[in-house]
Amino acid sequence: MSVLVDNPVFQKCEAEPPANTDTLIYTPRQYPQVVKYMGSKAAILPFIAAELAKVHAEGRPFVDLFAGACAISGGFGHISKIISNDIQEYSAVIASTYLKRAEKIGKFDIVALANNIVSVNVAALPDDLDYPAECTLSEFNKTEKRNRALLDKDFNYTHHLFTRVYSGTWWSALQCVWIDAIREVLDSLLASGEIEKSDFDFGLTCLMHAMAYTSQGTGHYAQYRDAKTDLGMSDINKYRRVFVPTIFKKKFDTLLKWNLQNVVDRDHQLVAMDYRECLASLPPSVVYADPPYAFVHYSRFYHAMETIVKYDYPKIQHIGSKIVKGRYRVDRHQSPFCIKTQVKGAFVDLFSGVKDSGSDLLLSYSNTGMIDIDELMALASTAFGNTYDVWFDHMTHTHMTMGRREDRSRQVRESLIIAKKK
Repeated sequence: MSVLVDNPVFQKCEAEPPANTDTLIYTPRQYPQVVKYMGSKAAILPFIAAELAKVHAEGRPFVDLFAGACAISGGFGHISKIISNDIQEYSAVIASTYLKRAEKIGKFDIVALANNIVSVNVAALPDDLDYPAECTLSEFNKTEKRNRALLDKDFNYTHHLFTRVYSGTWWSALQCVWIDAIREVLDSLLASGEIEKSDFDFGLTCLMHAMAYTSQGTGHYAQYRDAKTDLGMSDINKYRRVFVPTIFKKKFDTLLKWNLQNVVDRDHQLVAMDYRECLASLPPSVVYADPPYAFVHYSRFYHAMETIVKYDYPKIQHIGSKIVKGRYRVDRHQSPFCIKTQVKGAFVDLFSGVKDSGSDLLLSYSNTGMIDIDELMALASTAFGNTYDVWFDHMTHTHMTMGRREDRSRQVRESLIIAKKK
């Protein structure tokens, strides 16, 4: 997915862990990834597991403080109680698929139910929105423009958020009608009591997967691509013509089988809080923190996922009177870890929150981060004081940028700062 590991080598830690540490063995389970996610830790779970074994104790929760695409829940949900937290609500939905059993949703043919809605809603749209297999660049862009014009259309049915806001951007109008219809089916089944919240979240996870693999973008939703050349048009049109229900159904079937065979009920918790609020609510735990490393905000890259989960018809950002190309939510989250003037204070708050809860910490960070690793170690040592042992280990791996920069991947040094209460 978004991280590949090339023969990872565990390198000597810069400060030795306490000599009397009891080492347990943690083996991450294999789990199906569901979305394309920048900076995912899926491929370095063995590295995390080796350090987790040095600090974890039976009966203490394992807290994923910035859960993102939920590699921790996917990899370790069978070993310990997980508290999965992220201020973005889509993260809790994904975590549910790895931590909560979806017992009822398999009884329903979601695609067939959605098809009944699609057939009606498509008939209410203009009839010139389809993308032909072959056309000129000029004809293609005229079709794109007609799709985007749905932004100004009045709709007389309830579930039209994606059709209105996103047609002709990352998805075609037809793809958006399907996205809206599947969401409507899930809402209806939940409201009628025919499925539980865990089933609903499972269905939404499959829908986010279908969105990711039908999108004409590079794997995120910062900006959609424009067709400027015949080659670009051909590639975009290839995605325009991918059938949303096909991708949805394939993931639904394989993911449900995994869920029912592998999910273990350990009283897992799914929360969507600011990290400081989450830390203030914790019992003594082991906290895994993987905050953003760069100046770009994840809410910019994954706002469409947040919108399909909230489905709240948000206000869209404008510059002057013009809607921004990214179609971003006005209320999207701005992380202090991505703001140079706030990043040190954000880490001090993180370390203080862990210490105040009586927890231990595993903190992922890289040499490409907003703050130097040596300075970060100094901040940690000061914040935890002489009641904690603080050290770090590191490894080198290949990080996928997912089109965020000119290079598709880069070598980064991934560090884990460990703080263990004495």
